[in-house]
Amino acid sequence: MNRVLTESMRPEVLAVVRDGERDAPAPRWTWDDTNRWYPRLLNEGVRVERAHDLRLAHAILRRSPLTARTPFASAPPGPWDALEPTPAGPPPLVPGIGTRPDGLFDLGEVAAPAPDLDVVAEATAQEEAVAASADPGRLRFLLAAESAGALVAAELHHTGLPWRADVHDAILTERLGPRPPLGQRPARLEALAARIRELVDAPPTLNPDSHPALLKALQYAGVGVKSLSKWELLEVDHPVVAPLLEYKKLSRLLTANGWNWLDTWVRDGRFRAEYVVGGVVTGRWSSVGGGALQLPKDVRRAVVADPGWTFVVADVAQLEPRVLAAMSGDEAMAAAGRGGDMYAGIVASGAVATRDLAKVGMLGAMYGGTTGASAQVMPRLARTFPRAIALVEEAARAGERGEVVSTWLGRGSPLPGSDWDRVQAGAYDADDGARARSYTRSFGRFTRNFVVQGTAAEWALAWLASARRRLWELGEGPLEARPHLAFFLHDEVVVHTPAALAGDVARELRDAAAEAGRLLFGDIPVEFPLTVATVESYADAK
Repeated sequence: MNRVLTESMRPEVLAVVRDGERDAPAPRWTWDDTNRWYPRLLNEGVRVERAHDLRLAHAILRRSPLTARTPFASAPPGPWDALEPTPAGPPPLVPGIGTRPDGLFDLGEVAAPAPDLDVVAEATAQEEAVAASADPGRLRFLLAAESAGALVAAELHHTGLPWRADVHDAILTERLGPRPPLGQRPARLEALAARIRELVDAPPTLNPDSHPALLKALQYAGVGVKSLSKWELLEVDHPVVAPLLEYKKLSRLLTANGWNWLDTWVRDGRFRAEYVVGGVVTGRWSSVGGGALQLPKDVRRAVVADPGWTFVVADVAQLEPRVLAAMSGDEAMAAAGRGGDMYAGIVASGAVATRDLAKVGMLGAMYGGTTGASAQVMPRLARTFPRAIALVEEAARAGERGEVVSTWLGRGSPLPGSDWDRVQAGAYDADDGARARSYTRSFGRFTRNFVVQGTAAEWALAWLASARRRLWELGEGPLEARPHLAFFLHDEVVVHTPAALAGDVARELRDAAAEAGRLLFGDIPVEFPLTVATVESYADAK
């Protein structure tokens, strides 16, 4: 993080943004990175309706097949390509340039850029690249959705997810025993470690957390495993297996969400996740520390709504298969998803005999399953849903040729890289040929899934943007006093809301999902039904 961004915020910028947000319509503020300034604005009670994040847009436009023929995409790497995401801390602002409310990127007050970054020139170059692209409409939508996602991520960090530290501590004590002194194992883990040593006749110095030492001890005791994977251990008939699996499970809890996690990530009754928008090449979000995208059910009991408030938890059923049906325009597959469970609809279509086979087959189609039940049902799925299966097969073949594929809105996949070129160049040798085929199939599986997972991420961004707007309109006062998004996990959202508004929130989330489908896919008759629960604790949602 560049230190030039650590100066105190200038009051006149706050005033300009406050005044601008009172206009109708509000301007779209343009800056180099949302997290360089939006957290500070939120801390001052200023919510931004629209923004354009130049860093996120730059990454998309540089790699999109829709801009491949533009000077923007072919330019040599520069400082914008090396710009890393900024943490969700509150950097200061400096005055920027005037607003252009009628422009694509409404150049407005901008955050202090990192050295060598010309914000105005970059915004102009991006606008020219979009205008010269093969499909400006799709790219404008994608850049707006990505930037809206950045606003959502900053607001999620600002409001935080309600978290009861006392409940979390009680969960850990119940599962692990009382909190131990620093550097010691909890009582339950220590007892399991002693039992493991006893069952494999190992010395007291054996540390179950050392995989090499533990594997060696197991093999010495005749357990007969080559790894410590859960699935391999379950196939072994030995008394050490049960305590060892329990040790591994509790150890994961301690490491990922134990007392150290609680001390580090929960402050003032809130877990403040640090999301990275577009942190995965498909456009999915990732997180920096805290494991926001991997909160186990064990600890979700600690996520408890404030008094007088409640959670509305909503997730979309079978998002990726529905997205595939919409992208491909496969009417038969769209029909299978109407009325609820798409996998049940696939069974009703006659393609497969059971729901399990429908699920396995569709996951195989989207992720490249080539063995077992997935391979067996693929021909039947291809006959019943030819357009859907042809789309992912075409994406796989493109990947096998080392080509770039695209999401629905134009996010491009990365190229295979230098290893690919080197292996393909030596493919005439028998051994290298086998290796080249393996590389080829692997990249084909990646591109097969890229087009579907990436488009599902675009649908989720549109859903978030619509939900954010709708939730704001439900309440009054600052963001924290209104119904607001509190957590996001790929195809699931948690809204923290005054209990009296829970029914309105559920309705708006459903309407937002329908709106996201229309915005992306127009009149294609694909439904995106939500499962919605109103709960006091996140653990009760499923």
